[in-house]
Amino acid sequence: MASTELWLVRHGESIANLAAGAAEAAGADVIDTPFRDADVPLSDLGQRQAAALGDWIAARELPPDAVWASSYLRAQQTAAIALAEAHLATPIRVDERLRDRELGVFDGLTIAGITRRYPEEAERLQRLGKFYHRPPGGESWVDVIARVRDFLRDVDSSGAQRALITAHDVVVLQFIYVCLGLTERQVLDFATANTVANASVTVLRRESLVEPWVMITFADDSHL
Repeated sequence: MASTELWLVRHGESIANLAAGAAEAAGADVIDTPFRDADVPLSDLGQRQAAALGDWIAARELPPDAVWASSYLRAQQTAAIALAEAHLATPIRVDERLRDRELGVFDGLTIAGITRRYPEEAERLQRLGKFYHRPPGGESWVDVIARVRDFLRDVDSSGAQRALITAHDVVVLQFIYVCLGLTERQVLDFATANTVANASVTVLRRESLVEPWVMITFADDSHL
């Protein structure tokens, strides 16, 4: 039986989200955090956001049939706290295909830092656009899209009708791109005009495997 509903969640606020905001505001080159990206934990607020997500899940008429989380700690913590708050014992399936986009040499840098330290790559990014630009050692949006397409095939074969997926903002955007059949321009414009907030929920639904996906809600954070 094919999946008919996806609950796409960006992780709660993380320590790196706080550090990135402070670094950008200060005009610094580097985001000051002692963690590698995969190990960044939730902030105190992020933990409270994950608990509020659990209340949202508990209020649904039916619980999720399956839960997947990015292999990054902040997404796993979000899922675990939410499920505990909702009093659900659904196993969390960790899947590295849901991880955040790898930034390569841009990792840990602010926009200003990228421009100052890698001016030629910053120019390539402006020329190619982030849909296709791949920083050295990193990924483009297209690389993330390939991961999402592959993951969706496994979701469909899992037998889960309602899937809860905790991941990252760029991953949520690429689910929207793939499921709604957007163009490069459409997803870039959508991303410019819309923000996938921490612990927000985007719901995609379809009637059957042969029916198109429809976006029911985007980045709903009314539960926070």
